[in-house]
Amino acid sequence: MKKLGYWSVVSIGIGGMVGGGIFAVLGLAVQMAEGGVPLAFFISGLIAMLTAYAYVRLSVTYPSQGGTVEFLNQAFGSGIVTGGLNVLLWLSYIIMLSLYAYAFGSYGKIFFPAATQAIWKHVLISTVVVFLTVLNVLGARAVGKSEVWIVGMKVTILFIFIAFGIVHVNFHQLAPSTWAKPTSLFAGGMIIFLAYEGFELIANTAKDVREPQRTLPKAYYSSVGFVIVLYVLVSMVTAGNLSISQIVAAKDYALAEAAKPFLGATGYTLIAIAALLSTGSAINATLYGAARISFIIAKDGELPAILEHKIWNRPVEGLLITSVLTLLASNFLDLSSISLMGSAGFLIIFAFVNAANVRLHRKTNSRIWISAIGAIASVTAFVALVWRISESMPSKLWLLGVMLTAAFSIEAIYRAITGRQIIQSNFIKGNSSNE
Repeated sequence: MKKLGYWSVVSIGIGGMVGGGIFAVLGLAVQMAEGGVPLAFFISGLIAMLTAYAYVRLSVTYPSQGGTVEFLNQAFGSGIVTGGLNVLLWLSYIIMLSLYAYAFGSYGKIFFPAATQAIWKHVLISTVVVFLTVLNVLGARAVGKSEVWIVGMKVTILFIFIAFGIVHVNFHQLAPSTWAKPTSLFAGGMIIFLAYEGFELIANTAKDVREPQRTLPKAYYSSVGFVIVLYVLVSMVTAGNLSISQIVAAKDYALAEAAKPFLGATGYTLIAIAALLSTGSAINATLYGAARISFIIAKDGELPAILEHKIWNRPVEGLLITSVLTLLASNFLDLSSISLMGSAGFLIIFAFVNAANVRLHRKTNSRIWISAIGAIASVTAFVALVWRISESMPSKLWLLGVMLTAAFSIEAIYRAITGRQIIQSNFIKGNSSNE
């Protein structure tokens, strides 16, 4: 198998982050942070950058297709907490899929008459999930092979959006006087944190990277840094060209609406097409990634054994369960609920990944204080997000509670019923034999 070089790995990281999140959550971020939305994106980006350090050190030390699953198992062993976190990771991927499908339907509906848009939104959501599930079952690689081109195209379109829009920005709309109060601004950054989570996909490729000691650090940091700058500029152009009320009114497709003042109807259509391609490719990639995670977790003994079976060399059972749950979430939950669950889920996972690197810092040759700050920042962000949501949208919190309870209950009940034990990875076996 041909090893992945720097640019291939960077495209995976950028593609994972700019996979649809910015198209979906920009309007929600403006609704919460108001004129301070660029700062909100920057703050959440800093937490992502701190966590990227832990991923760099862990990926170099424990290269594995398991990625995050492997890191948690290495640091915390085979207890219920680790198993619950791995199930939470799988559920968080399902929420990400729901976000992408929701965004696909939201941008796709604008090409239909206003009276039928609500119906078309759900038709498009369901169609894209079912179609790409079938594509993954059949093993078609056409979409996967075109991923680098899709990443290049959507980033190019976003830079066209920035280049034409930045000269029209009304900076008075971004002045500190227009910012939401600090708690809302910070919570705005955290509820859209899931727009950054995609860089962790690099961890799943670590085993196939050429010169990983050199390539992985550069790929992680440059992809996260690039996306921070991209998101800050995109949010500046959006909040600087439309009023808050206009953005909130078009919350589900805010980026397309923001292109109208300086690119007209052509820009509106261009951004909408970019959103459809971006979210479609993200669904395709994440569907297989989520199914593979369910396969790896099941193989480790943390989910039912049926999920570790493969048909045509693909984890079909996990894929189908993932798709059904995605259809339910994307059709029956609203954008704020999906964003809350996804961001909170990944903040918890990233807090534990940072803690994992703290625990393994001697083996990973890490500066312990960086990951310690990352863990504290992730926990603080999670608490701030829950606190702010409890004030503004308390009815949404029960969904987060259900997701967290489900993750750990599934693991605990499954172990109690089956008595199945966790299978140690080769790394763990090797380490235990050497100590």
